[in-house]
Amino acid sequence: MSHSQIASPQGLALVARIRDFCTKLPEVAEKVDGFGHTTFRVKDKPFIFIGETDDQVSTSLKTNLTTQEFLLSQDGTAYKKTPYIGQHGWVSIMNIELVPWAEIEDLIVEGYARTAPKKLVQQLKTTMS
Repeated sequence: MSHSQIASPQGLALVARIRDFCTKLPEVAEKVDGFGHTTFRVKDKPFIFIGETDDQVSTSLKTNLTTQEFLLSQDGTAYKKTPYIGQHGWVSIMNIELVPWAEIEDLIVEGYARTAPKKLVQQLKTTMS
């Protein structure tokens, strides 16, 4: 399993779609980490990782443990506990096509709100309403 930066057309399209959504959130930065993952961060703390291994794109999102448990318990779920950081509430989606985009957006906002300082979360509430 080799880690490289996202290069597949579907991986790049996914990054672009997530980037479009994340630019609406206050003070989000995009950064490629040492493993080649594209990350979206607030105050340099990641809340989304997108990686590609052998042309398989995976997306990991920060959630709370209750949300994680709910997502993992669904029949035929597209989610799995993220390796190494799953105990902190992270979930991974191996095939994002199986998940409705509105659900992805809700999870992105939840991850952002769990990561951002309170002041930015307040700002988010006013921009999203």
